Amino acid sequence: MSETKENVQVTQNDQAALLEQLAKPEVQESLNNLVQNLPKLNEVLTSITAIHDFSKSLLTDDVFKNDMMAATKEIAGPAIECVKTTALDVIEAKERAANSTETFSVFSLMKMLKDPQIQKALRFANAFLQVSNERANHK
Repeated sequence: MSETKENVQVTQNDQAALLEQLAKPEVQESLNNLVQNLPKLNEVLTSITAIHDFSKSLLTDDVFKNDMMAATKEIAGPAIECVKTTALDVIEAKERAANSTETFSVFSLMKMLKDPQIQKALRFANAFLQVSNERANHK
């Protein structure tokens, strides 16, 4: 019986605290604002629920997940392959340069300038430096 009295006492204390909170003007103003906006809140809640349901259906759909993985691999695959190839080229070039004792003269540099790959690299370097300079000037 004393346990029931304690429960009733706690409930009465909770109710008194709640009534005290509800008596505050800022709480009443917030409640009025909430009641006035209930139709809008209901629309928002309905939209959020629809988005949640749609998202959940996508996340649990194995066909969708497999399609997304395939599309991602299709898009990223060539880029990854290009990065791997470039990394291998850089590693091999670094090893060759480390093992080389070749010296360059003005004449050997002039001969190298005729190489199509050198020309391509120089055009790229020139264009890159121009773009970099233009961006630096705009800042």
